[in-house]
Amino acid sequence: MFYTPEAGHSLPHSPLTAIVAPRPIGWISSRGADGCDNLAPYSYFNLVASAPAQVMFSSTAQKADRGDTKDSVGNIRETGVFCANIVSEALLGAMNLSAANWPRDIDEFEAAGLAKADCQTINCPRVADAPASLECVVSQIITLEGAHNFMVIGRITGVHIADTCLDANGAFDPRLFGQASRLGYADYAVVRDTFAMPRPQRIG
Repeated sequence: MFYTPEAGHSLPHSPLTAIVAPRPIGWISSRGADGCDNLAPYSYFNLVASAPAQVMFSSTAQKADRGDTKDSVGNIRETGVFCANIVSEALLGAMNLSAANWPRDIDEFEAAGLAKADCQTINCPRVADAPASLECVVSQIITLEGAHNFMVIGRITGVHIADTCLDANGAFDPRLFGQASRLGYADYAVVRDTFAMPRPQRIG
């Protein structure tokens, strides 16, 4: 089949998020200027540069109590910082709870029964039991085409890694905790099997 996004398709659900998958989950924690903490998962998330190290996530919806966006972007606009937490298999239930459309004054850490820990380089909480957390200072908030679409790019200023996520050689191993990723629709996956493929030598 072929279709254009503008014209639509005959399938029961949009296949786009299933086609571009698996996608890593950025479990974004933030703190508003009023001191209220927020935690929400975003699957439009990735590492985008290494020198300096930078990550991005995109928010594509809005809430009535946040105007043109949601709590994460609203808080980040106010404070200029956020933390991207990695989701393990054990935390999938709590991650899903935090995805609900909670009112602005509800702390998703408390709603999902999650322990907080302080970040070291920014004034923001992180998920204490996350396998890894990336402290970030915002460098850009880009308005994307379409209603309520914003891309947030942050420079990584601190990295937390749980010791249990490092293998005997000191490598971060997603199989040790079942790193979660988003597929299409309501589907998720966890990392269980990996393989190495050495990069080929330059030819010519």
